[in-house]
Amino acid sequence: QVQLVESGGGLVQAGGSLRLSCAASGRPFSSLAMGWFRQAPGKEREFVAAVSWSGRITDYADSVKGRFTISKDNAKNAVYLQMKSLKPEDTAVYYCAVRVTPTMPTSNDARRYDYWGQGTQVTVSA
Repeated sequence: QVQLVESGGGLVQAGGSLRLSCAASGRPFSSLAMGWFRQAPGKEREFVAAVSWSGRITDYADSVKGRFTISKDNAKNAVYLQMKSLKPEDTAVYYCAVRVTPTMPTSNDARRYDYWGQGTQVTVSA
């Protein structure tokens, strides 16, 4: 069992920045591969970013490349999503997720993730 708690969401103007945090507990964090997904109203959940268990390999959705940065701090049992140049279309509930026995460094497939956080709302105003 892994518990995930997200924080850092909020309301920001277009062009602004936010940093999301996800604190994990329940398993040795250094063995976990992590990801961020988001879901906007009326839309399916979509992949945002992923990071390997070591934190050295990352992957991003095309829509956020160059604007978002995922990072993993194994000493703090936390994963972060730094978001810059935010756009109204980034508005969504953002979820942190974990793969406990990763067979590949990163994954953009939500079905491969074993545990999910409760989500944190990000709203970007025009």
